[in-house]
Amino acid sequence: MAICLTSASLSLPKQYHPFISTPQILYRKKKTILTCQSSNDPNEDYLLDAPISVGDGFSFSGGKYSDEPSPADEWFKQGKIVKTHPVGGTGEKAKDPIFGLAMAGSSQASTDLFRWFCVESGSPGNPPVILIHGFPSQAYSYRKVLPILSKNYHAIAFDWLGFGFSDKPQPKYGFDYTLKEYEESLESIVNEFSKDKVTLVVQGYFSPVVVKYAKDHQEKLNNLILLNPPLTVKHANLPSTLAIFSNFLLGEIFSQDPLRASDKALTSCGPYKMKEDDAMVYRRPYLISGSSGFALNAISRSMKKELKAYVEEMRRILMDEKWKVETTVCWGQRDRWLSFEGVEDFCKESNHQLITLPMAGHHVQEDCSEEVGNIVAGILRKTTRI
Repeated sequence: MAICLTSASLSLPKQYHPFISTPQILYRKKKTILTCQSSNDPNEDYLLDAPISVGDGFSFSGGKYSDEPSPADEWFKQGKIVKTHPVGGTGEKAKDPIFGLAMAGSSQASTDLFRWFCVESGSPGNPPVILIHGFPSQAYSYRKVLPILSKNYHAIAFDWLGFGFSDKPQPKYGFDYTLKEYEESLESIVNEFSKDKVTLVVQGYFSPVVVKYAKDHQEKLNNLILLNPPLTVKHANLPSTLAIFSNFLLGEIFSQDPLRASDKALTSCGPYKMKEDDAMVYRRPYLISGSSGFALNAISRSMKKELKAYVEEMRRILMDEKWKVETTVCWGQRDRWLSFEGVEDFCKESNHQLITLPMAGHHVQEDCSEEVGNIVAGILRKTTRI
């Protein structure tokens, strides 16, 4: 990358762009403006101290070098923190694995129950539908689905532990990010939202976790809707974009990179084009604390180790004649991570409904949010009373 520093008529910002590790800047009384050039095209320059209307999305204050509210702040205001699921471990404070120093509060577990960030939309008296994001993502991915469902249903989206605005304890200090732990914690959060029957909508690599939970709680479910789940044997291997986060040392470094952990992970798996305001929300957890990166590294290792067995178990559950939950598979056919090969055959053999979205990729709720919202609403109309 070529770095270009030029003088102009604005004051020098206190923060530096993360791409400039050791900027050589002479301090003068003359006011200065900085630009960063990533190619030879001058039209691609952007300002390091840009106003809120321009911004670059990297500052630790939420995405732009401005004191104005960021999209991440606005999203957080729409939700609330729910405390549920007991914290494991001995209660010992998390320490840095290298130097043994006490870590910041964002890496510490709660003293009793974990804190989950969730957004609710619609009347609590309506039939509940819980929207569960994939790996790696956030409840924010359902932001455009929520208002569609809220017309007739009580729609709820939450951040898994380790993601978004939910707790992200240091691994081995209350939560180890194993798939079994996610399965157990899901029971707590579902019961927190509703004591009655619910519909679960889950996307991507967390689908096997949700199906295993559902196997032992079929009486709790009205419907199960799977969005691009890993259904075949080939799907049990993480794509390189995600597998890299599990690697020793390199994975630990990449897990702390907001561009790799959010932007690349969300845009490399399909046609999704991330807008800057949306990128600011997805990057926010990785910009304000290292706890998000530690959690991503840990869950990536668990996925790499346990996903194959969970996919096999999910296939057996969905094929079993004892499985009584109305199940629908919704598939974005432009998924670059999970091939459509074998999905249609599996749905026919297991007698589950298959709905395809030709223009959507892996994150179907991002690519075709309105269609997904209407599909879910249509399924609910047939099986629940409003």
